[in-house]
Amino acid sequence: MSSSLVQKYNVPGPRYTSYPTVPFWDESTFSVGGWESSLHKSFDENNGELSLYIHLPYCESLCTFCGCHKRITKRHEVESPYIDTVLSEWKLYCDLFDGTPKIKEIHLGGGTPTFFSPENLKKLIDGIFKLAEHADDYEFSFEGHPNNTTKEHLQTLYDLGFRRVSYGVQDYNPTIQKAIHRIQPFENVKRATDQAREIGYTSISHDLIFGLPFQKMEHVVDSINKTLLLMPERIAFYSYAHVPWIKGNGQRGFDENDIPKGDEKRALYETGKKLLEELNYIEIGMDHFALESDSLSVALKNNELHRNFMGYTTQKTNLMIGLGASSISDSWYAFAQNAKGIDEYTKLVNAGTIPVYRGHLLNSQDLIIRKHILNLMCNLRTSWEESSNYFEELPKVLSSLKEFANDGLIEFKENELVIVEEGRPFVRNICMAFDMYLLKKKPDTQLFSMTV
Repeated sequence: MSSSLVQKYNVPGPRYTSYPTVPFWDESTFSVGGWESSLHKSFDENNGELSLYIHLPYCESLCTFCGCHKRITKRHEVESPYIDTVLSEWKLYCDLFDGTPKIKEIHLGGGTPTFFSPENLKKLIDGIFKLAEHADDYEFSFEGHPNNTTKEHLQTLYDLGFRRVSYGVQDYNPTIQKAIHRIQPFENVKRATDQAREIGYTSISHDLIFGLPFQKMEHVVDSINKTLLLMPERIAFYSYAHVPWIKGNGQRGFDENDIPKGDEKRALYETGKKLLEELNYIEIGMDHFALESDSLSVALKNNELHRNFMGYTTQKTNLMIGLGASSISDSWYAFAQNAKGIDEYTKLVNAGTIPVYRGHLLNSQDLIIRKHILNLMCNLRTSWEESSNYFEELPKVLSSLKEFANDGLIEFKENELVIVEEGRPFVRNICMAFDMYLLKKKPDTQLFSMTV
């Protein structure tokens, strides 16, 4: 990859798990009533099928690379009351729906879902299905910490229908692990992976991060080679998002000079990608790889890949309910985020109120641009052949993209834009050209991580 292109395009930019992105939500037009109306519309259009993201925010220790909402504690008596609150929130949603929800997807995220005991996780999932049914083709997944995911966790969740597990690995080098406060030996990851396979999990994912403090090329190569000994079906190879300005994320435990940047950082990804592709992993969208046999690769091949706040998924549901403190929900027509603090979240639910504190109601242009950005993030192409995909500023957007074409990163075809292989690293930048909110109101301070 050209060094000059990295320098040119390496600017702060969104990861586009939503459009509009959270900093540009119009809270002045948002209301809980408007959110509930959008839920009714989406529930009916999707025949009652939906996805559930459940945020389980507790961790026993703070990982200093993490920008997620969490609470650090070793007091496990918090588990049961929190699950009771999540189930009460779920009932508030079910009372809104005209019919029984059919759940197509569940993802347990965090925090650390395996902070919770197998018994309490069973209580959670059983409680969800007291008010819901399984969709015909469902997929359940959870994030597991290799150090505390037990065979009992894996068996309990497997018996409840879970077939996918994702383990956060990040990097195996001891110096890097110490810097990010995430000490876990390869043996723990191997044990958790082998146990999942023995039980019958069909898709195991490992999360790796490039661009971590003190990380060198040999560290990335070693971590990927160790990962390839276990051959997980999916690998997420994320760019470290250095966002120390976000409150409570802990990203101040190392010096800025300790973090690889620009060309050096991108070289870590390109080397890792080469190693993965040599063993037949297929690059999926941005930062993801999967074996050809995995459902994510199949969805890519069939143009059925979807992306939401949970990342890339094979389950294309337009209604996603986020349960738990800080969770974000998506009705396709609106976004809503729950209160971030556990105490405030609990107080709202106990008062019988859906605990959202902000959101955005999408207008007609938002919906069109959202489709274009989804197309680019999932399929590396988008089209405006149909009039329904045209919006007023499109000619201006296409004109601004000519520079990407001149740099050999995209191609224009008749009523279509295609990101070529050389343009993959810059997919976020290309999406930014469609982002009317970002173009009309450049942020005064840095809100996003660097794009490359």
